[in-house]
Amino acid sequence: MRAYKGRRGAIVNVSSIEAFLPVVRGVAHYDAAKAGVVALTRALAREYGKRIRANVVVPGGIRTEGVREAVHRTLLKVDWDKMATGFFFQARLPMGRFGDPDEVARVILFLVSDLASYVNGAVVPVDGGFLSA
Repeated sequence: MRAYKGRRGAIVNVSSIEAFLPVVRGVAHYDAAKAGVVALTRALAREYGKRIRANVVVPGGIRTEGVREAVHRTLLKVDWDKMATGFFFQARLPMGRFGDPDEVARVILFLVSDLASYVNGAVVPVDGGFLSA
């Protein structure tokens, strides 16, 4: 890893709330992979922090087409709001709504900008407050 032509760089990885609080059953491999993304990002921040900033966003409760398709493919035809744990996911969101992909993108744009020039090794939830509830 080296910054391009002597310039400083920024990496923003994308993990998931599943890395911290597994919600969906049957995806332990996904949970482990997303936790690995967090660990990798923090290690990169420590090892390359003088030239390259590395941060990770942790989305959760984001309405994406991929999530909608996955729900429709399940054998159980789970209702979008109801997760395998038996509670309504949206009810746990302090903001009371799901997020849009653009809301995650705006956080990523901030993290790669000069406005975040001293942010390194941060784990930034973009989850409507889910992890704090």
